Amino acid sequence: MISIVLIGTGNVARHLFDTFRLCPETKVVQVLGRHEKNLDYFREFSGTSSDFKKLLPADLYIIAVNDDAIPSVSQLITDKNGIVVHTSGSISMDELSHHDHRGVFYPLQTFSEERKIDFKKVPICLESKQKEDLELLKRLAHLLSDHVYEISSEQRKSLHLAAVFASNFTNHLYHIGNTICRENQISFDILKPLILETAHKIEDLSPHDAQTGPAKRGDKRTMKKHMEELGDSGHKEIYMLLSRSIEKEYHKEGKN
Repeated sequence: MISIVLIGTGNVARHLFDTFRLCPETKVVQVLGRHEKNLDYFREFSGTSSDFKKLLPADLYIIAVNDDAIPSVSQLITDKNGIVVHTSGSISMDELSHHDHRGVFYPLQTFSEERKIDFKKVPICLESKQKEDLELLKRLAHLLSDHVYEISSEQRKSLHLAAVFASNFTNHLYHIGNTICRENQISFDILKPLILETAHKIEDLSPHDAQTGPAKRGDKRTMKKHMEELGDSGHKEIYMLLSRSIEKEYHKEGKN
């Protein structure tokens, strides 16, 4: 049995908590959070506290808070023998440098309160200072997921950057598409099969080979019409920036 203290009450902490709760080989002995009301979600199945002086012993302390708070929160974990890890994609393991037993337990996924996640499909990226600590993190990760990777802090920073492009920016483009539909009394649902097929295509094709659209074709006439139709100057700027990037990729000298 792996005993765990979760520090944080946001989306990542909640999804991890729900997953650990269903795993017979893990037990969340305590959840710590700043606000008592946010701890209500966890009370039925775990001890809770907003006082770090009441921190319980555990094999593993998982810090699942905003990136900026990780260093200060980690310093509140004192006189404990367990491994201290954070769940951030962009923060170095060295931010936990005052802990001899430290590491990273980074589930690469977008977490929203309203949606359940199948953790078996979630890549979990691990890093640890001590070899024996890494073995425990691997054991835990394999209990939750079929996709476990040992990745350095530098690699993880690059992976997180790639994820921002692939997920966060893409979702913002969905928002812009939804806005255009709404302004013209069109259901965004009409676009959903296209969005899903675009995502599924890269299971079989590289993103480079899967690209379609007027910028790839060099269809200047269509792009000009789109620019004239866009009323929002910010949307125009995004359209042109992305179109130029696509054109640069597919219309390099000597390529058609």
